[in-house]
Amino acid sequence: MNPSRSDLAAPPVAGKAFGIICLGLALVTAALYWPITRNGFINFDDDQYVVGNAHITSGLTWTNIMWAIQSGEAANWHPLTWMSHMADCSLYGLNPAGHHLTNLLFHVANTLLLFLLLQLTTGALWRSAFVAAFFAWHPLHVESVAWASERKDTLSTFFFLLTLLVYTRYVQKSEVRSPKSERNSMAVFSFLLSPCYWYALIFFALGLMSKAMVVTLPFVLLLMDFWPLNRIQNSEFRTQNLKQLIVEKIPFFLLAAAGSAVTYLVQKTAGAMWGSSWGLRLENVVLAYVRYISKLVWPQDFAIVYSYPHQWPAWLAAGAALLLLTWTALALCRSRENPYLPVGWFWFVGTLVPTIGLVQVGAQSIADRYTYIPSIGFFIIVVWGAPDLARRWPEKAKFLPLAGVIALIGCLGVTSLQIRYWHDSETLFLHALGVTTDNYVAENCLGKVYEKSGRNDRALVLYSDAVRLEPRYPQSQFNLALCLLAFGRTNEALEHLRAAARLQPHDPDIQYDLGIYFSQHGSPDDAARGFQAALADRPDFPAARNALGSLLSREKNFAGAIPHFAAVVRLRPGDPEARFNLGLALLDNHQSAEAIPQFTEELRLTPDSTKGHFRLAQAQQQQNRVAEAISHYEEALRLTPDFPEAKTALAGLLAAHPELKGREPLDTAR
Repeated sequence: MNPSRSDLAAPPVAGKAFGIICLGLALVTAALYWPITRNGFINFDDDQYVVGNAHITSGLTWTNIMWAIQSGEAANWHPLTWMSHMADCSLYGLNPAGHHLTNLLFHVANTLLLFLLLQLTTGALWRSAFVAAFFAWHPLHVESVAWASERKDTLSTFFFLLTLLVYTRYVQKSEVRSPKSERNSMAVFSFLLSPCYWYALIFFALGLMSKAMVVTLPFVLLLMDFWPLNRIQNSEFRTQNLKQLIVEKIPFFLLAAAGSAVTYLVQKTAGAMWGSSWGLRLENVVLAYVRYISKLVWPQDFAIVYSYPHQWPAWLAAGAALLLLTWTALALCRSRENPYLPVGWFWFVGTLVPTIGLVQVGAQSIADRYTYIPSIGFFIIVVWGAPDLARRWPEKAKFLPLAGVIALIGCLGVTSLQIRYWHDSETLFLHALGVTTDNYVAENCLGKVYEKSGRNDRALVLYSDAVRLEPRYPQSQFNLALCLLAFGRTNEALEHLRAAARLQPHDPDIQYDLGIYFSQHGSPDDAARGFQAALADRPDFPAARNALGSLLSREKNFAGAIPHFAAVVRLRPGDPEARFNLGLALLDNHQSAEAIPQFTEELRLTPDSTKGHFRLAQAQQQQNRVAEAISHYEEALRLTPDFPEAKTALAGLLAAHPELKGREPLDTAR
């Protein structure tokens, strides 16, 4: 008999053993991953998701929440993920320990939710515990937990599992749950009267707002209806019950369709689709499934990125396809005797579909983080299947628990080692290059590490090799261009900048740097186009706003510059340079009254700003606030005695107002 429960009315979750297992899972998982709290941010996505994103670093505010709801930044729509990063910045600032701690807490919570879900639905205490332990400690999940930017994995899985738990509670109370039900002729839409059903829908919506990968959840609900919830049990009842089960999933499918459509449009608009032929994509899909399984069975050679190949050997792809068909046929053939087989298999295969590469987003062929939810299905097959398989050799079955414990100890060891690679960007990408070949993405990221630490010669070699391996990768083209500029090779730099802009026309960073290049090389019209293109895709881009405002100011278009400087002040209210730039544009546009508060705030932030005192004095002079103007001219000269413009202006004012000579100076520190 398979340990599934058809009677869900009184699930056996209470008891000392259950509590001890929960405590053990939580403590071991927390201890295993605690070292990530000593890790830093990395230079792959963390800048866009946390460190360099002004909406995130300024914390959880109403303005930022509205931005999160409307934003398609990072080629994704996941407002709840953005909000969780904002909350972290409100709590911890940019201390990476706090951000990593939040990920760890979600991972521990997901482990306990998974254990509770399986225990509730199957009644199999120890098998449920083993599945939860493999989920918690398998090294393939390190990326999802140790990478700050992958909050979307741990957060979306949290709501995914909550949805399954609440759905289970709904089933417990449902009139249509078994052929023995005496009320199976109730209205098809009676499920809409259940509060638990609506809670499940709400949690699913929150999951979609965390990461669109959970769109497959309605299919998982149907799998759970088959096993372990056993809502279809014999041919007599199957047709009527199946109709009810499908109808009650319609709202879930509608939410999934909406989430899929929004994500597709955002990713397409952002230019995140990676161009490759259908043949190559199909080859990569079948091989990706087999590669994921191999890493689950024998965890080794993990990398933060696995570059997309130019081609796969046809015989290898054919062999992988044959293996997948064989495993699928086996799962279907054993569905009656071992219902966990098709459920676990199709859970694994189905939940990977959004990221398996049929629609290729990004330059990766596979990614460890994509297995966070799908691996649950694989672990169910292994943990439930091992005892059934062991029954063929009764004399060896007694060693099965020991084998499971050894496997978990092995996972703990490999995971502990893998966590160390996430300590910093250099360690992480050096490891990636050591376990993969032709990894142009890792070369590009490692080059960035070297460039930031002043090792430009090594960065140039890595960027050049990354471009050689994959000329279509815009980030390496972009970084190579900037590195060439540092070496004064401007013509070559422009060539690669243009290539990056062609490949990624909607990347605001690339367009911004293209604008900087042209502004430094006497092409103001081209520079303006670059800045405007950057702002079209990222309206709240302070550097691009400031650069465009400065460009317009140099062309004496002060009225056009003022809105851009004002936007920078709004985004960075504590930035004295932003205040000064706005004040100067207002002053040059003959709006001295509006300029005075900006210069005053700049001086509050930086009291020893010579230029701030000088420009404030000019604005006050235009407003006939002569005594205050004289005081600030004098302060500017005190800070910088050799300041001819201030000397001339002060002399002129004192000549025009001799009565103010010898007065007590004003308090300029106000």
